Amino acid sequence: MQLASRMASIGTETAFEAAARARALEATGRSVVHLEIGEPDFDTPANIREAAKSAIDAGRTHYPPFPGIPELREAIAADSAQRRGFAPDPQNVFVTVGGKGVMYYAILALVDPGDEVIVPDPGYPIYESVTRFVGGTPVPIAIRQENEFRLDPDELASLVTPRTKLIVINSPANPTGGVLTRGDLEKIAAIAIEHDIAVLSDEIYSRILYGGEHVSIAALPGMAERTIVLDGFSKTFAMTGWRLGYAIVPSWLGHGFGRLIINSVSGATTFAQVGAVEALNGPQDAVDAMVAEFRARRDLVVDGLNAIPGVRCLRPAGAFYVFPEISGTGLSGAELADRLLLEAGVSVLAGTAFGGVGVNHIRLSYATSRENIAEALRRMRTVIEPLVAAGAAR
Repeated sequence: MQLASRMASIGTETAFEAAARARALEATGRSVVHLEIGEPDFDTPANIREAAKSAIDAGRTHYPPFPGIPELREAIAADSAQRRGFAPDPQNVFVTVGGKGVMYYAILALVDPGDEVIVPDPGYPIYESVTRFVGGTPVPIAIRQENEFRLDPDELASLVTPRTKLIVINSPANPTGGVLTRGDLEKIAAIAIEHDIAVLSDEIYSRILYGGEHVSIAALPGMAERTIVLDGFSKTFAMTGWRLGYAIVPSWLGHGFGRLIINSVSGATTFAQVGAVEALNGPQDAVDAMVAEFRARRDLVVDGLNAIPGVRCLRPAGAFYVFPEISGTGLSGAELADRLLLEAGVSVLAGTAFGGVGVNHIRLSYATSRENIAEALRRMRTVIEPLVAAGAAR
């Protein structure tokens, strides 16, 4: 038996593979500090857990409406009006099984074979993977450290062709923590409107900001009708295992989104959605405390990395990742990631897991305790300092 030929074009998410490799090393008795997975190490807040438990006891264990339960769609629309500055009709909100569902449905609904999708590089690898899977052509736009990990709108404009169907943006971003400014977004919006291109705006880290306010491109004039907003509950509310994302889509795309949900998952878990209503409508103290802790961890990891010779690390404005440049070690990101795991028991990701621009970078997730971060930095220094010293002696 043979797999369908289309399977040759689908990629993966390297973080899960790296975590499996690290766990295999742990199984041999080695100590490993995990900095590869982007998962908050906090528990889901108690009020959210209790709401879902009560929903189970109340019998909310049956099929949901395929777009999501009405009270959650209304809560998402209200939250968007408050935080994003645009108020979608709840009918344009679709609850999905994780944020990846939004990526799949948007790309499946919009991209024909041969169409082009502009994706960030470095960027979340599933954008490119799904584009290739449906027969589209991913066109990377470089996201560089010297530009504070923000895309260059002029470079974006130069990549647009008559085949460009979709532009993907992610702010705050994985893997860099970069945040697009309002000015950046206004220029991207002008390009999208001029060339009649849709935008997939991945805003899954929109609540994890360390200054300023989140700006959604969908709130800019003329953009709500051409933007698919991706958000969810995994990162903000430490609900990764609940598998709940959502899309806010233009009216013309709603029918397609609905058909894709019906044909794939039928709908997201009913009692989990009840918990998500409480997440949005209930107290936000746990979110605020989590973001404050992430800020402290960010400063710890950035200061610690910059104190290691051969490493240059920007202080990210959002999310919970750093993407340091490590060419001063004399190794590529992939080579250093291997050395750190095998020699120091520190599991990080090679920058090339997110695109070609990251060849001289590694990605670290600081969604772990300060104690783990301090230990990882200590171990990393034992590997990197001799590399830099040996390079200087040559």
